[in-house]
Amino acid sequence: MAKQKASASAHPNIALVKYWGNRDHALRVPLNDSLSMNLGEIHTTTTVEFNVKLEHDRLILNGAELEATSPAATRVVAHLARVRARAKIETKARVESKNNFPSGAGIASSASAFAALTLAATRAVGVELNERELSVLARQGSGSAARSIPPGFVEWLTSWDANNSYAVSVAPPEHWDLRDVIAVVSAEEKTIGSTEGHRAASTSPFLVERLNALPGRFHRVRRAILAKDLALLGPAIEEEAIELHSIAMTSRPPIYYWSPAMVRVIQSALKWRAEGLAVYFTLDAGANVHLICESKDAEAVATRARGIAEVQQVIVNAPGAGARLVEQHLF
Repeated sequence: MAKQKASASAHPNIALVKYWGNRDHALRVPLNDSLSMNLGEIHTTTTVEFNVKLEHDRLILNGAELEATSPAATRVVAHLARVRARAKIETKARVESKNNFPSGAGIASSASAFAALTLAATRAVGVELNERELSVLARQGSGSAARSIPPGFVEWLTSWDANNSYAVSVAPPEHWDLRDVIAVVSAEEKTIGSTEGHRAASTSPFLVERLNALPGRFHRVRRAILAKDLALLGPAIEEEAIELHSIAMTSRPPIYYWSPAMVRVIQSALKWRAEGLAVYFTLDAGANVHLICESKDAEAVATRARGIAEVQQVIVNAPGAGARLVEQHLF
C-alpha cells in the first residue's frame, strides 16, 4: 500500500440523556445508557491518507497543523494507532479535518470529529466495519462519537463488556421534525474538556443518586421520542441538563461551565414557554444553550434567541444523518 485515501463526514449530537462519567476511562465505557439527536446543520468532514513516504502522522484542523505534543494531536494519533493495529500496518497518515461550527466550545465537536475520522481511516486502509463495529471503535477516541455513527435519534448502551458498548438508532432523522436551536454565547474553546469532567464525575457526592434515577428518566425520554411527545420530553431533558452541571460543579475540583450569558438564555426560554411558545432547553458540557422545539416553532425561537444581546450566533438543526463516506477530499 503506497497511498490510500478516504473522506467521511459526521454530525455532532446533542445528548438528551447525558453521558457523564466512565466505567472504564481508557476504553471510554460510560457509566450509563444515553440518548441523543444528531445535529443536521453542522458537521465535520475528514480526509485520511496513509502514505509510506510519511515519517510521522500529519494532522491539520481547520487549515492549521496541530503541534505533535498538543492534547488534540495525541488523541488523534492514538486513534490512528487503533486503526493501524486493526489493519496490521505501521504506515503513517495525513489527516485533514474541517468543522463548519465552533470547535471545543461544547457543541460536541469531538463526537463528529472521531466519528468521521473512524470511518475515513478504516476505509483508507481497506477495513470495512459495520455500524456497530464503527461505533465501538469511534467510542475509544471520544465517547460521544459512538452516537454520531448511527443516524437520527440514537441510544448508546453501556456494558461491562467494552465490545458491547455501542450506539444504535432509535428512530431515523425523518421520524420527528424536531429542532435544536443552538444559542451560541461563546465560541471559545472551553478550559476544561469533557475527558477531565468524566474523570472527575466520581468525586461528586450526588453521582450515586443520579445513577439511581437515570433508568426511569432514560425510558421516559425514549418513550417521548418514539411518541413524538414534546411535552413529555421537555421536562426530562431540562432535568438532565441541570443534573449534568450539578455533578460537574460538585466534583473535586469543581467544574463550572455556566456563565451569565447561559443563564440569560435559559431564563429567556422559560419566559417564552410561559408565554405559550413550546420550547425547552438542554445543555452540553459547555456554555452554549440548546433550545429544543418542533419545526413549526423553530423560526420564532431562533428570532427571539437572536434578540438576546449575549447570543453571538444561532444555528438551527434538524435531526441529522449518520457518519458517511463522501467523494470530495480535503486534499
